[in-house]
Amino acid sequence: MCRHLAYVGPPVSLRALLYDPPHSLVRQSWAPRDMRGGGTVNADGFGVGWYPPGGGEPVRYRRGTPIWGDVTLPGLAAATTSGAVLAAVRSATEGVPVHDTAAAPFAEGPWLFSHNGVVRGWPDAVAALAGRLPVRDLLTLDAPTDSALLWALVRHRLRAGEDPARAVAATVAEVAAAAPGSRLNLLLTDGRTVVASAAGHALSVRQTPGAVLLASEPHDDDPGWQAVPDGRLVVATTAGARVDALAVGAASTGPHAGGKTTRPTDGGDTR
Repeated sequence: MCRHLAYVGPPVSLRALLYDPPHSLVRQSWAPRDMRGGGTVNADGFGVGWYPPGGGEPVRYRRGTPIWGDVTLPGLAAATTSGAVLAAVRSATEGVPVHDTAAAPFAEGPWLFSHNGVVRGWPDAVAALAGRLPVRDLLTLDAPTDSALLWALVRHRLRAGEDPARAVAATVAEVAAAAPGSRLNLLLTDGRTVVASAAGHALSVRQTPGAVLLASEPHDDDPGWQAVPDGRLVVATTAGARVDALAVGAASTGPHAGGKTTRPTDGGDTR
């Protein structure tokens, strides 16, 4: 498994997201609280993507080594501020490569993407889904991993003009059907909206005025954190977050960013 987070809101330093909290993403790389499905540490690479002030495509910094051992990132994080960030630490599935380009976030144009989980039966279980993609997409995957393929599937839908929430929901639905038991917590952002799935792994959300933070694990003990129930899709902007059921039906009627915003609930509380 992996750990990841996405933030949209007033500009903050990368250090404030990655290092400063008591249970920061850096700490989660070596002392995660919830590594269901296997793994003990997230030492197989990391990545940070952020959107520069004034707009433009995101910038990425990725390495295939443990985040705690990188000597460049602390200074970079202290000197860099952004109003939209996606970051991840990686625990690689046994048998798949560990190198820089296998680490999230994956990117194209305005998009950043991450996956926390595993595709069961990889690669055979999803070979038919991969076969639907253009051959060029398969030949240019960032890495021969389940996460990179999930990104290619989501990206293919985005290129076709699908709403990002629908693209994530539909991808989760079709992969879950092809590979039962998969853990498919996905994060997708264009720097304004974040779409996240909770499918087989933990996800929490914290809203403050004008900001939303989604993370695999709360990075502190703030009571504002709320757990997202399994089988849900979150669409978040600086105006708030909405949580909807994540099901096969969501693939055709997926929620749209900019709709009603609420606290993260689906009719009951999220404990």
